Amino acid sequence: MGGTSINLVVVVVQLLVVVSLLCMRMGFCQEDENSTTSIYIVSLKQTPTVLLNFSNQGLNLEKRTKGFIHRNGSYSRLITKHHRPRNYSRSDRRYAGHISRVHDSLLKKALRGENYLKLYSYHYLINGFAVLVTPEQAEKLSSREEVANVILDYRVRTETTHTPEFLGLPRGAWVQEGGPESAGEGIVIGLVDTGIDPTHPSFSDNLNGNPFPVPTHFTGMCEVTMDFPSGSCNRKLIGARHFAASAITRGIFNASQDYASPFDADGHGTHTASIAAGNHGIPVIVAGHHYGNASGMAPRAHISVYKALYKSFGGFAADVVAAIDQAAQDGVDIISLSITPNRRPPGIATFFNPIDMALLSAVKAGIFVVQAAGNTGPSPKSMSSFSPWIFTVGAAAHDRTYSNSLVLGNNVTITGVGLAPGTDESTMYTLISALHALNNDTKDATNMYVSECQDPSSLSTDVVQGNLLLCSYSIRFVLGLSTIKQALETAKNLTAVGVVFYMDPYVIGFQLNPTPMDMPGMIIPSASDSKILLKYYNSSLEQDSVTNTFKFGATATILGGLKANYSNSAPNVMYYSARGPDPEDSFLDDADILKPNLIAPGNFIWGAWSSVGTDSLEFQDESFAMMSGTSMAAPHVAGLAALVKQKFPSFSPSAIGSALSTTASMHDKKGEPIMAQRAYANPDLNQSPATPFDMGSGFVDVTSALDPGLIFDSSFDDYFSFLCGINGSGPVVLNYTNQNCGNSTINGRDLNLPSITIAKLNQTTTVERVVTNTAGNETYNLSWFAPYGVSVLVTPKRFFIESGQKQVITVTFNATMNSSAASFGRISLYGSQRHIISVPLSVIYKISYNITENS
Repeated sequence: MGGTSINLVVVVVQLLVVVSLLCMRMGFCQEDENSTTSIYIVSLKQTPTVLLNFSNQGLNLEKRTKGFIHRNGSYSRLITKHHRPRNYSRSDRRYAGHISRVHDSLLKKALRGENYLKLYSYHYLINGFAVLVTPEQAEKLSSREEVANVILDYRVRTETTHTPEFLGLPRGAWVQEGGPESAGEGIVIGLVDTGIDPTHPSFSDNLNGNPFPVPTHFTGMCEVTMDFPSGSCNRKLIGARHFAASAITRGIFNASQDYASPFDADGHGTHTASIAAGNHGIPVIVAGHHYGNASGMAPRAHISVYKALYKSFGGFAADVVAAIDQAAQDGVDIISLSITPNRRPPGIATFFNPIDMALLSAVKAGIFVVQAAGNTGPSPKSMSSFSPWIFTVGAAAHDRTYSNSLVLGNNVTITGVGLAPGTDESTMYTLISALHALNNDTKDATNMYVSECQDPSSLSTDVVQGNLLLCSYSIRFVLGLSTIKQALETAKNLTAVGVVFYMDPYVIGFQLNPTPMDMPGMIIPSASDSKILLKYYNSSLEQDSVTNTFKFGATATILGGLKANYSNSAPNVMYYSARGPDPEDSFLDDADILKPNLIAPGNFIWGAWSSVGTDSLEFQDESFAMMSGTSMAAPHVAGLAALVKQKFPSFSPSAIGSALSTTASMHDKKGEPIMAQRAYANPDLNQSPATPFDMGSGFVDVTSALDPGLIFDSSFDDYFSFLCGINGSGPVVLNYTNQNCGNSTINGRDLNLPSITIAKLNQTTTVERVVTNTAGNETYNLSWFAPYGVSVLVTPKRFFIESGQKQVITVTFNATMNSSAASFGRISLYGSQRHIISVPLSVIYKISYNITENS
C-alpha cells in the first residue's frame, strides 16, 4: 500500500470528544456568527519550512530559529549548546512537533491563564496556527512582536466519460505518454475536497495486472478509521487525511453525516478525483443502463486526498490551509482545489488571504496549483480565484449531450431531459395528470403537492395504470423536499407506463442536469414548453359534471434519452462559469492579471460517485453521477497537467501553466470562434463570441501542450515583486513572507505571464515578455491584432532561437481613444517547426490624452 497507514480510530474519536468537552466546559464553542469567540488564523514572522533552503542532508534548524528571539529572550535557549541545531528532512515529523511546541509556548505567554483552544499548527507552507479565542485575545496575539497576521477564519464552498475523447487523448497525449496504461505514471495529484470513496473501482490498483509503482518522493500517510478501514489506500490511492478542527470547534460537525475520516459522504470529492486520475475503462452503469466507460485524464497518476469540505456545512479556511500545508509536506506534484471562498477576501488586495498565500508557498515548492474559477457567472468580475500563481479554470460544455423528446398526439414534439428509456414509439399513451387521478380516499384534494406525485396512496391505480403519469416539477424538487426517485416509485406502484414532468411556472431559470430514470420518463425544463403541453392536455380533457369523472383525450409517447448526441458547436463557455476581469480588491478594482487562465470541460460530466453520496439526490445509491460546474473543469486540468509534468519533470509550475495556456484552442469543432453564454435563463439563446475574460487563453489542448515550443516562466521572486508593487502592501508582504520588499517591485502587467492584461492604459506603456525554447532550434514569425482603441507594436517581428535559449519580446501599447469598455487582441508566434504560441491581450480603461492638460 502506498504511503504509511496509521490507525486513527482512537485518535479521531478522542479529538471529537475532547474538543466537544472543552467547548462545553469552557463555554467556548463557536456555534454561531454572534458568538463571543471566533477562530483566527495566526501567522508568525519566522519563515516556514518551504521558504528555506534545503541541503542534501536536510533542513538546518539554525536557519529556522535565526531571528526568532522574543523580547524576554525566552527562545534564545533554542540555539544554546543544550539545543544544538539539527538537520530535518521535509518528511521528518520531529520538526512538526518542535514548531507545534513553539506555537504552544507563544499562546501560553500571550494569553497567560486565559482559556483558548489551538486547532492546528501550520509549519510547512505557513508558520502559524489556527486558534479559538475572543476578539480581545486576538488583539493580544496581534500585538506580539513575533506575530505577523491575525485573520478571522472564513467559509469556503465547492464549485460543482466522454471528455478524454473530446480532448483527443486516446489519439494524442496518451499516445505520447505510452497509452492510458502509463499516462501520468509517477505523478501525485493532491485533491482538497470532500474526501473519497476508496471502494470505487476507479481507485483500485489491481484491475489489469499492471502494478502501480511507488512514488519515492511521496511521504504521506493514510488514516485508518472505522469508516475508512485498513486497506482503503493502495498504490493508486496513496494518501488520505481529513481536517475538520475548525468545524468541530464551531459545534456544527455531525460525525454521523460528515464522517470524521477521509471517507466521502457527499460525492463531490469522489467525482473530482476520478476526473483527474480515475482508472481507465471503468463501466459507467446508472439505473441499470450502460453509458460507456470512464477514465481520468491521467489514469496512471496517483491520488492523495485531503478532506476539508463536508456535506452539511461546506468548509472553513483554517481546515483548508491545514490540508494544503499537509499536501505540500507530503510531496504531491499537483494540488487541485474545486473550492472557492464564499466572499472576496478583505484587505488591500484579494491575493492576501491565507489560502492564496499558502498556495504561493506551494508553488515555490514546485507544486502546480489548479483552482475552479467559481460558479458565479456570467456577470463580469465574478471571479472567485484571484492570484497569478494559481491556475484558474472555467467551465465549458463538451460535444456530448443527452436529450429526450415527447411526441404529442397533435404531432407537436417537445424536448426535455431525462436519462431514461422511451416508451413503445409505435404506441401513443394517454396522459393522466396526478391532479385528475385522485382516489376516493384522498381527503385533501386541493393539496398543491399532490401534483408532484410523491404519494401513491393519494392516486388511483385504476386511472393511472398503463398510462403516462403527468407530474409537476416545483421548487420543492430544487430544494430536495421532493425527488424524481419518489415520483418514479409512485408511478411504478400505480403501474404507469411512464412519467412526464412539467415545469412549475414559479421555477424560473432553473437549469436541469440529465436525471437518471429506470423507467420511461422525461422532464420538460422550459416553462413555455410546459405551457404548450398543459394547453394541449387541458383542451383534450372532458369532465362529467354529474359523476365528477374525467375523459382523457391527450396522448403522447416518450422517445427516450439514453443515447448520446454529439454536436460540432462545442466547446462553449457555460453561463455559470465565473468571469473576469480579475478583481484586485473588495472595491472591484481591476487587476493586471488575466482570469480565468483557460476553460475545460465542466458541464454534464460523468464521474465516480460515493456509495453514500448525496450531493445530487438523483444519483443517490449509484456508482457514477453526472455533475456540472467549474468543480468538474478544474480536475480535468489537474490531470492534464500531470501529463505535462510527466513529460517535462523539470518544468516549474508556471512553465506547466504556460504550456497549457499558449497552446489552448480558440475555436470550436466547426472551426468557429468559441461562444460564451451570457444569461442564466435560456443560455443557449443568449450567446456571443467568448473573450479572454470568459475563456482566458482558450479551451485546453493538452496534446499541443506536450510540445509547446516556447514557454513563459515565472518564479516566486517574480510573484514576490508583484505583491510588493501593490500600493501599501509592504507590511502585509513582510507579515506573510518574512521578507522586506525593498526596491524591487513590478506591476501585474510586467509578470512574465503568457498573457498581457492592462487594467488602465494611460496613453502609452511598454511591457516585456521573455520566452524560453523547450524544443529544437527554430525561427519564429510574429503577427498580432490590437484591441479596439489601441495600437500595438511588437518587436522583434522575427527571431531565431536555439534550444534552451531565451528571447525578449517587447510590446508597446498606445491608446487611440478614450474608453472604459474592455477590448481584446492577440499576439501569435509561428515557428518554422510548426509550433504556434498564442498570447491574449486585454485592455480595459483607455486614456488617449490627459484631459486636465488639454482642457
